[in-house]
Amino acid sequence: MSGARGKFQYYDLVMAAFVTVLVCSNLIGPAKIAQIEVPGIGPYVFGAGVLFFPISYIFGDVLTEVYGYARARRVIWTGFAALAFASVMATVIVALPPAPFWEHQAAYEIAFGNAWRVVPASMVAYFCGEFVNSYVLAKMKVAQGGKHLWMRTIGSTIAGEAVDSALFYPLAFYGTGIIPNEALPLVMVAQFFTKTMVEVVFTPVTYKVVAFLKRAEGVDHYDRNTDFNPFKLET
Repeated sequence: MSGARGKFQYYDLVMAAFVTVLVCSNLIGPAKIAQIEVPGIGPYVFGAGVLFFPISYIFGDVLTEVYGYARARRVIWTGFAALAFASVMATVIVALPPAPFWEHQAAYEIAFGNAWRVVPASMVAYFCGEFVNSYVLAKMKVAQGGKHLWMRTIGSTIAGEAVDSALFYPLAFYGTGIIPNEALPLVMVAQFFTKTMVEVVFTPVTYKVVAFLKRAEGVDHYDRNTDFNPFKLET
C-alpha cells in the first residue's frame, strides 16, 4: 500500500496529540529536576519533563511508520510553530507588569521566566532530534522490508534522543544557575536513558497503534523515493 489517498481519518488527531504532548512537556517539565531512590542503585536524578516528552517521539515513530517521512515532516514543522508561539506568549506574559495586589510574580517567573531560553533550546533540540528519529526509522524500514518494527522504533529513538539530549540541557540551562553546570552531564545521561526506556516500555502499545492505523487508513508507506530535505513541506 503506497498511501496515495488524499485524506486520512486519524492523521489530524495524531498530529494534535503530538503537538499537545510536545508543548506541555517542554513548558511544564524541564525546569524541575526530580530525584528518586532506586533500590540497589541509589538516587536517580532526571529532568521531570523526561517522563512525558518521549511520548512525542512515539507519535513521531507512528507517523513515519504509517504515513511516511514527508507527512511526519509536516507534523514536525507544526510542532515547531507551536513551540515558537508558546515561547513568545510566555515571554510577553512574564514581562507584563503585575498588579500591585498580585503577589505571585516571583513564582511565575521561576516557572515560566526561563521560557525565553528553554523553548528556543527545545526547538533546536526537537528539530534536530525529531528529524534524525524520522530519517533513521524511514531508512531502517526500507532496509528491513518492513519487518522488526521494534528494532527501528527503538533504534531511531536512540539516535534521535542522543541528539536531543546532547543539545537541549546545555542550550537551555548552561550558566543559568537553575541547574549547576557540573550536574548537566549527569542530567543529560539520565534524560537520554529514561527517554529511551520509555520507548522500550511503550513498544507493545506502539505495535497496536501502528497496526490499527495501517488497517484503518489503508496505508503502509515506504520511503523509497522520498526527498529527505527537512525544509521541504510538500508531501
